Amino acid sequence: MARKVSEIFAENVFTETAMKSYLSEDAFLSVMAATKTGHKIDRKIADQVASAMKSWAISKGATHYTHWFQPLTGATAEKHDAFFQLSGTNRGMEVFDSNALVQQEPDASSFPSGGLRNTFEARGYSAWDPSSPAFLMEVGIGKTLCIPTIFVSYNGQALDFKAPLLKSLQALETAAVEVCHYFDKNVTRVVPTLGWEQEYFVVDEALYEARPDLVFSGRTLIGHAPAKGQQLEDHYFGSIPERVYAFMLDFEMESFRLGIPLKTRHNEVAPSQFEVAPYFEEVNVAVDHNQLLMDVMQRVARRHKLRVILHEKPFAGINGSGKHNNWSMATDTGKNLLSPGRTPKTNLQFLTFFINVIKAVSEGDDIIRASIASAANDFRLGANEAPPAIISVFIGSYMTEILGEIESKVESGKFTEESEQSLRLEIHNKIPALMQDNTDRNRTSPFAFTGNKFEVRAVGSSQNCSATMTVLNTIVADQLVAFKKEVDALIYNGKNREVALMEVLKGYITESKKILFEGNNYSDEWEEEAARRGLNNIKNAPRALDFMITKKSIDLFVRNDVFTEEEIHARHEIELEKYIKIVQIEGRIIGELVMNQIVPVAIQYENELINNIRGHNEIGLHVSLSESQRNLVSDISGHVNTIVKLVNEMTEARKAANHIENIRDRAIAYCDLVKPFFEEIRYHTDKLELIVDDKLWPLPKYRELLFMR
Repeated sequence: MARKVSEIFAENVFTETAMKSYLSEDAFLSVMAATKTGHKIDRKIADQVASAMKSWAISKGATHYTHWFQPLTGATAEKHDAFFQLSGTNRGMEVFDSNALVQQEPDASSFPSGGLRNTFEARGYSAWDPSSPAFLMEVGIGKTLCIPTIFVSYNGQALDFKAPLLKSLQALETAAVEVCHYFDKNVTRVVPTLGWEQEYFVVDEALYEARPDLVFSGRTLIGHAPAKGQQLEDHYFGSIPERVYAFMLDFEMESFRLGIPLKTRHNEVAPSQFEVAPYFEEVNVAVDHNQLLMDVMQRVARRHKLRVILHEKPFAGINGSGKHNNWSMATDTGKNLLSPGRTPKTNLQFLTFFINVIKAVSEGDDIIRASIASAANDFRLGANEAPPAIISVFIGSYMTEILGEIESKVESGKFTEESEQSLRLEIHNKIPALMQDNTDRNRTSPFAFTGNKFEVRAVGSSQNCSATMTVLNTIVADQLVAFKKEVDALIYNGKNREVALMEVLKGYITESKKILFEGNNYSDEWEEEAARRGLNNIKNAPRALDFMITKKSIDLFVRNDVFTEEEIHARHEIELEKYIKIVQIEGRIIGELVMNQIVPVAIQYENELINNIRGHNEIGLHVSLSESQRNLVSDISGHVNTIVKLVNEMTEARKAANHIENIRDRAIAYCDLVKPFFEEIRYHTDKLELIVDDKLWPLPKYRELLFMR
């Protein structure tokens, strides 16, 4: 009999319940304090925790342990060590102490460091993060204790996503608690929360492996659109294909055992595209769970002879994939600070945090844009399936009306009460009235208020959520600090607290209007309007990444103790280098693919046509019968010659770019001078796909990749 999810949930996690069973009360309380307040754990307590973790893990069959961290590659990393250790009697025993728990030394020179580490400077440290629970990873018959950690250089610079995220969470909590005290002195903690929505494609493994471009770049660099794509809109929320459904059930069970609280699964818009989403969690744990889920999904898919594709734009002509980050803040008194309640107009605490978030985005839109910049996301942003490169905020007509009223009627700080609205459906008296939300949804907006949270829709499907969450936490923290200073100054000068709050908020509404937009973010009119408002519209990653190293950005992160200036410049260099390498790899793949597979097959088919024409002439068939063949030969020859010419030119452009010393200029050269060849080569290759005999075509086509279940 199948077990209920509630019975298996988190059974492979060193949860509070497990800790209570293996730790003394003092040790347990110390770990809880470290998790909730950031207090350091004493080494003696760490010894107890290590012993408890070891006992728990071994009781479940684990033989090894690893520090599990998130380097700037975007993937996760792990180095496994055995619990087994030879003793003085040469018999051996299982050993795991506080030294192994708290700190390890991965090679820091072998991960991206942006110049923070030289090749000959190898030492780096991974350090235990007690706020994210340890877990057991099962791969085949092997079980490994995984300990979430940060990863820093020998000199302490962050070389991962987690360390700055934790710093940004601390900055936001400190600032938000101070502002909360205007309304409730009992608040001692504010925890930013995150609920991500992970989009992905699933394709047959054999077809996947027959596509070198998918294997090596994660996307199809050539391929003509099928006659039927997503135009009938029949895949979205449709019945899940049985084979994919079996895969979903499998990876969900593994995820539940790892404590990932998955809630939703469904077909997405594009054929063979799907989505999974969990309940909200504290941001740090949510990010760990997303990174873990992506690993689990890809591993489980192989068991089902499937492959998961997480690239932002694996197929041309249909929607790409994103990772919507639903972000909010919760107090330890049980309040969601972005929940408007039934009467948002009179909910001053909600309005305070709501307006400050908008002001923060208005001031930090360029830094948010930099956080979502990547070679893969360039294909998706603004492509009528994802938000554009212009960062704007959608709040809905109802909240727009409220902000307008605050702006015009702030004198007393008082508003009339409002009642809940219902949506009556004139269908049948058995259909109840629906409660109407305070906001509609705007799927074209990159930063949308969706009722009790803000949804950052522009994060790419393969990206680590931490980058954007670190930015969002930091700009909001910085804004709340500035807000408190302004309000306190007014109160000090004799203003009533409520009036002082409203007066500052009124100014913020006026100052933030440029970022608010309620319409279609895909429209040409919005691009023109955004330009008039002075909003940035940077459509490629190398130029968007420039926003990371502006004086404003550096001052922001240094002021809030999230990054040092050296760390910011290092990350900028890492992202530029990553961009260059991705475009370089794709250029090599498309060159090899078309020259080694497409061109030879096209020439083979061309020769068959020529022989056919020759046969027509030999037996004296009417000339019109061979005329169409001659036209096909001419078309094939034209496309082949153009492809060969373009590949040669692309190779030369790549060589020229490689000789540019400045990394930013080299990235721009790859963006402007190398990458445009991809679409030109693809155009002619895709034309050949429509001409060449289907039996000869060497690659699985879109119709097979997307529709074979």
